[in-house]
Amino acid sequence: MRYRVVFDSNVIISAIGWAGKPRDCLVLARIGVVQGLTCQHILEEVRQKLIEKLGFSDAEATKLVEELANFMEMIKTTGSVQGICRDPKDAEVLECALLGEATHILTGDRKHLLPMKRFEGIPIVSPAEFLRIVENNLE
Repeated sequence: MRYRVVFDSNVIISAIGWAGKPRDCLVLARIGVVQGLTCQHILEEVRQKLIEKLGFSDAEATKLVEELANFMEMIKTTGSVQGICRDPKDAEVLECALLGEATHILTGDRKHLLPMKRFEGIPIVSPAEFLRIVENNLE
């Protein structure tokens, strides 16, 4: 099975800032085991959080975002998914998944996205859950 995975910004930030399961998931996209999907909104949020929360310079954050764009498929979102989540930023993640024909949405958002479990048939999972799914299908 070829996985097409939207990485929520919180997973990307965790992958860059700390080791662990989010990084393991991002590495799977970087080496081509899974196809990472993203959109301009997600990448801009990552860039802002790298600067605000992790103390990256604008140049460092921009360089990292460019690296992500090099191995992830860019999905052009239009803002057509509205009113589904309490957090309007999450709507961009859902739309990216829908337009990108994602097999999974990867997030650490326990407040809004993970409780949904699915969106239009697309499973919404944590990095740990996704790694278990991939491992089970490799056996």
